[in-house]
Amino acid sequence: MAEDTVLAPKTKLKPKLERPKLYKVILLNDDYTPRGFVTMVLKAVFRMSEETGLRVMMTAHRLGSCVVVVCAKDIAETKAKEAVDLAKEAGYPLMFTTEPEE
Repeated sequence: MAEDTVLAPKTKLKPKLERPKLYKVILLNDDYTPRGFVTMVLKAVFRMSEETGLRVMMTAHRLGSCVVVVCAKDIAETKAKEAVDLAKEAGYPLMFTTEPEE
């Protein structure tokens, strides 16, 4: 006696992986840190070219702040701290902050 039972394949539930929230690193303008130093920090910490560093620095200078990079939270916080520490060592009040990307 042949069984004509058809087994339907079980549907596998894939866990829904949420992409990690991205964070913005923001350069805040101040009236004390020299433009050349800001550009040097952008090149050293954020691996920017001279031209890109100048453009980001001037945008922050004109608008008060500028998004430097958008990346994973831990990277954003590390880079911001590295940049601020460099400025502190040189005696400048240069500030970088991080915030979640909307």
